[in-house]
Amino acid sequence: MNEQIIWLAWTGLHITMWKLIGYVGTLMFGGRWLVQFVASKRMGKPVIPRAFWYMSVVGSLMTLSYFLFSSKQDSVGVLGNLFPSFTAMYSLYLDIKHRGWHRDKASH
Repeated sequence: MNEQIIWLAWTGLHITMWKLIGYVGTLMFGGRWLVQFVASKRMGKPVIPRAFWYMSVVGSLMTLSYFLFSSKQDSVGVLGNLFPSFTAMYSLYLDIKHRGWHRDKASH
């Protein structure tokens, strides 16, 4: 997984499978704010849709796995993504517990 992905060589970057996982995780973790912005704009008030928490969990775990298992193995990246992973999982758990699986039918 630390070997260069040949079909991405045209980018001029040395991209490995772990880097691709890290990139997608970072984009997902950052993209959750766009999801939150769109949901709040539609509702006319600040809201956090469940997709925000799913993107937080998946994005932080993907980025965490990059820092843990790739050749990078950066402790700063591990610490920077470990806490958000647990926080996002707990927030998702609370959201499901409080609003149930069918959140759209529950009151905000």
